[in-house]
Order: sequence, then C-alpha cells, then structure tokens
Amino acid sequence: MDYKIISTLDEQQIIELYELYQQEWWTNTRKLEDIIVMLEHTDILIGICDNITNRLIGFIRVLSDFVYKALIFDVIIHEEYQGNGLGRVLLDQVTTHPKLQSVQHLELYCKSDKISLYEKWGFTNEIGDIQLMRKTGK
Repeated sequence: MDYKIISTLDEQQIIELYELYQQEWWTNTRKLEDIIVMLEHTDILIGICDNITNRLIGFIRVLSDFVYKALIFDVIIHEEYQGNGLGRVLLDQVTTHPKLQSVQHLELYCKSDKISLYEKWGFTNEIGDIQLMRKTGK
C-alpha cells in the first residue's frame, strides 16, 4: 500500500474526513461545519492519504496540554482500507510524536473489543477507580 502521512488537511480532505465520520456509529451525526471548528482547535492531527489519489483514508487527532495529559480521539480508517495495518500506523505516529514525548499520560477511550489493540502500545485499563463521566451539551 502506497500512502503518505500528513499533519494538515486541505478543503477536499476535510470533506473526506466528514465522509469517514459518516461510516462510523460514533461519529455519523457530525456536521461538516462543526468538523471545521473542531480541526481549528485540535492540537495534533495526523492523516493518512493514498499517495496516488491524495484521498484521506485514515485519521487521528490529539488534544493536549503537552505536559500532563494528551487525549487521543477519532482513530478512524476508511472501510475500504481496513485490515492493512493503517490503524497501527496512526498509533505509531501519535505515540512517537515529538510534541508528546514528555507528556505524563497519553490517554484514550474505546470499546472493550479494541482494548487488545491499544494494549500493544502500552495502554491499559488498569487505572484504579476512575470512571468516564459525560455531560451532554448542545
């Protein structure tokens, strides 16, 4: 597979990110105008593009204070490209990113069927009596 890693998205790739979000149950209600705002406030984004078509086929983003916490969001691979190790490429890019090397806690949340995937990068769900809590807005 011939691909390239990018750290910014052009207008077409933002539309392609919107399309990627439409394929997943956890992101399929996102609106293009909200995605544009989200990207403006994302600290680190990493995309994977098909090297021939420049089509966005994978994406991950991070919010961080660059000292104590960095939170990974939106690990997503286009359904046509899943099973080719591109999720691993995204995680490698984030876990070795120069801006995140001194962060105390690199965190994410996921469904239980993905735990074994993230454990390969040293993530653990052994964090004591901590629960994810949510207040829904909008």
